[in-house]
Amino acid sequence: MQHAGGAPLPPPHAPGQPPHEWAQGIEPEGTAPVRPAAPLAGASPSYQPGAAPGAGPAGPPAHPPAPPAQAPRHPATQQPPGQGWHGPAPQHASVRPPSLDTTGHVALPPGGPVPVPQAPEGTGATTLAVLLIGPAGAGKTTVARYWAQHRQVPTAHISLDDVREWVCSGFADPQSGWNDHSEAQYRLARRTCGFAARNFLANGISCILDDAVFPDRPVVGLGGWKRHVGPGLLPVVLLPGLEVVLERNAERSGNRRLSDEEVAGIHGRMAGWYGSGLPIIDNSQYDVPTTARLLDDVLARTIASPPAW
Repeated sequence: MQHAGGAPLPPPHAPGQPPHEWAQGIEPEGTAPVRPAAPLAGASPSYQPGAAPGAGPAGPPAHPPAPPAQAPRHPATQQPPGQGWHGPAPQHASVRPPSLDTTGHVALPPGGPVPVPQAPEGTGATTLAVLLIGPAGAGKTTVARYWAQHRQVPTAHISLDDVREWVCSGFADPQSGWNDHSEAQYRLARRTCGFAARNFLANGISCILDDAVFPDRPVVGLGGWKRHVGPGLLPVVLLPGLEVVLERNAERSGNRRLSDEEVAGIHGRMAGWYGSGLPIIDNSQYDVPTTARLLDDVLARTIASPPAW
């Protein structure tokens, strides 16, 4: 076969060999010329597909065509919007290296380490039931009322002597001594106090009760209070010296004032609480606010490690 001009066809170049010199630079008719990028220095020209019309099949190129070289992009040399640019400026997401204050993708809070929370002083906002025990003249009613008035949460004060005096006609006066009549009224008053305490506690109100509980009479003493109020009752003994008790009793009036012999006998029986495991506060040298603060501290320690009583 011959070309239209009569020249014979050259044999195809063998695989792995560059094309013949005559086939380089020939472009198809009717198409725009495609100019390859300038080859690197020392590199041989590569074969470009698209020979003259009617040419036979060519073998695979020795090397793949090199992509056209592109000029490097520099942010400083880009043309700013407004000068030959009629669209919005291209946005490029900037990748910032992780800082020392991040862990993964969660930023750490600024500042130093979080301090360990401290437990509130005293009983704080704890709802509890307290039984303040002490002889006549120990100041248990005054201290209990002061402590209840200065707590952070609602707290009620229930005094057994006040409840006993609800009985107007037929009241069993303590000055008449302890008998069946006075013991019956005592049991009734204690049961009433226990019911009131449970009702307060069920509504989220703390309560403190005061009573002259004797350690040698558990049936009508501490065991009865625990039975009426509940096992969570916290007993604390307020026991000043005998001289202080006698002095305070002398300042009383009405049926609250007892004879010195009765006060001394009650004080002696209260000494049996020593060695019982119950917390005892000797408030001989303390005023009411100081004693109330000591009571709160004792209750806080009791809550942390309840005694076995």
